[in-house]
Amino acid sequence: MDKVYTEVIKIAGDVITVEAEGIGNRELAEVRSRFGVSLAQVIRMDGQKVSLQVLSGSRGISTDARVRFLGRPMMVSFSDDLLGRVFTGSGEPRDNGPRMTGEMVPIGGPSVNPVQRVVPKNMVHTGIPMIDVFNTLVESQKLPIFSVAGEPYNQLLARIAMQADVDVIILGGMGLKFDDYLFFRDTLEKAGALPRSVLFVHTASDPTVECLLVPDMALAAAEQFALKDKRVLVLLTDMTNFADSLKEIAITMEQIPSNRGYPGDLYSQLAARYEKAVDFKGAGSITILAVTTMPGDDVTHPVPDNTGYITEGQFYLKGGRIEPFGSLSRLKQQVNGNTREDHRAIMDRMIQLFADYRETLEKLSMGFQMSAWDKKLLKYGERFENELMDLSVNIPLEQALDLGWQILEDCFTPQEVGMKLALIEKYWPRK
Repeated sequence: MDKVYTEVIKIAGDVITVEAEGIGNRELAEVRSRFGVSLAQVIRMDGQKVSLQVLSGSRGISTDARVRFLGRPMMVSFSDDLLGRVFTGSGEPRDNGPRMTGEMVPIGGPSVNPVQRVVPKNMVHTGIPMIDVFNTLVESQKLPIFSVAGEPYNQLLARIAMQADVDVIILGGMGLKFDDYLFFRDTLEKAGALPRSVLFVHTASDPTVECLLVPDMALAAAEQFALKDKRVLVLLTDMTNFADSLKEIAITMEQIPSNRGYPGDLYSQLAARYEKAVDFKGAGSITILAVTTMPGDDVTHPVPDNTGYITEGQFYLKGGRIEPFGSLSRLKQQVNGNTREDHRAIMDRMIQLFADYRETLEKLSMGFQMSAWDKKLLKYGERFENELMDLSVNIPLEQALDLGWQILEDCFTPQEVGMKLALIEKYWPRK
């Protein structure tokens, strides 16, 4: 029998407190007031004092509200009919479609037992050379995109969603401007990618607590698709908004703050989401790309700092481009030796030459005289930036590798590139 309590002893922000017993952590409850019924979730238990987040906000709730515990955690309805749909952070339809009536799946469960994981070995093709060639994305990898406000990180995610060679795209938007939400929806629809996508979107005008549910909703649905042998790519934006929501709730709960006011369990909260990335033995996989904006472009900020200890590398998005220095995919060696025999050689040598180009730019800015080699580097660097780094470039991996050889041939002699003779004889362009 459901437990009903008729007295709220405290209301602080969107958190209410009742005295109850026999209640489980993360258990769901209905809060009935004179303005209607709201869902709430248990977030803290102190003896018989139980604190709950009211998902739609506590406005209109008074101390005489009736709280009925449902004996189950928050759940998301799952079926193949999820594809092509858009939902709020609490799982309600945002696209004016019908409510889902599929199997109810708990959200926020534990990550997969490592025994059931497969060593990552398959590449996720994105059509973006700075990813495919230089920092390959691997199935079941978890990677953040470090950026600052104003950079086109949402446009980058949309490009990846349209082009990635996966079966299902799940987008979790946290604190999005309404224009950004419309951008994702309309872009995927025009590109024909919406039928293979599911969107869980929390906008800046929605209740703060719904922001915390978005990653769990997205990852719970992703797990179910992966168990049905689907290759799933989860795109999350922006994890800093998620962490800020955690901080806001922690302040409401009067928790002792840690670095810059964030809760002390920030690392665990982030890791619980990122560790959902997995390649199931005998089934599908979950790959996670998550935007993390850095306030003040400060990588030592608690959110990117903690994220860096959890994930397997990072992409840096600066000046509208994926920066080759600082960006890193720690699992790329698992796959780029199996793509084409020249992949690693092109990747290594082109980045080395681009580093030389950056040094030459410094010499040029200080007024040093340019040698013939410096002039070649300047030509090379300009072509590298325009033809490979620019995010508008959209070419498959094989074509990107061929383009790399073409750029080298246009700027240098075979003897100057310092690559194996066998590779030069096979791939060097013949005029």
